[in-house]
Amino acid sequence: MIILKLGGSIITEKDAKIPTINDKNLARISKEIKSALNHLDHTNDYNNGLIIVHGAGSFGHPFASEYQIGKPFKIEEDFEKKKIGFSLTQSWVKKLNTVICDALREEGIPVVSIQPSSFVITKNKRIISANLDIIEKYLENGFIPVIYGDVVLDREETIKMAVVSGDQLINYLAKHLKPERVILGTDVDGVFNKNPKKHPDAKIITEVTSLDDLESMDSTTNIDVTGGMIGKIKELIELAEIGIESEIINAEKESFVEKALCGEIVLGTTIKM
Repeated sequence: MIILKLGGSIITEKDAKIPTINDKNLARISKEIKSALNHLDHTNDYNNGLIIVHGAGSFGHPFASEYQIGKPFKIEEDFEKKKIGFSLTQSWVKKLNTVICDALREEGIPVVSIQPSSFVITKNKRIISANLDIIEKYLENGFIPVIYGDVVLDREETIKMAVVSGDQLINYLAKHLKPERVILGTDVDGVFNKNPKKHPDAKIITEVTSLDDLESMDSTTNIDVTGGMIGKIKELIELAEIGIESEIINAEKESFVEKALCGEIVLGTTIKM
């Protein structure tokens, strides 16, 4: 099985003031996924299916940030406002998921939408419960589950609700479903010692085996509400520790998603022990 993550910055205009799809990237990547699936089916190198996880981008981050989902509240009035924010965030990320699933279906890919807020519960913003039976059943029947960053209920009484990133979902899914490969499609070529969008002299780190490898990384230049690049790497290092390797690639580059799904080596960063 393969788990493919499509970052919110790839499929949406992440810095947009209103939720906005990146139609060009979504259409191209959908075609690349279909082409890769055809190749994998033909070569019989497609064991136990594919799971697609996508970020929320401009459909989730603005609302989660505005209403401070996951931050402690002190009075009931604050909680009432957060409930509205929770509802709005859940609604918008679900709309994004629908658009993505529609684009994949247009390529003839049998996707099914899986809403995290319907089966995931966290405590202190980490997943403690998620029934994966339905996902495994879909995979057994040849469907491709499409899961996404969402807001969920949290058992910590001072929080009660949390943001679950696509990266944390990948961590949980991989630990329990044991995929052969994990691929993260982002808007950069991999892990750099600095944010390459702001620093022309940034150098790519082709292999990461521990957080010690990132001592020189400027984490302050690439942070979003779900953790930024450092957050992604922490999730992936946990997987590497149990023998699950992952790779971070630039999904904005044509054919990179297709090649990575087919097992070809592309420019990027490998996370392994």
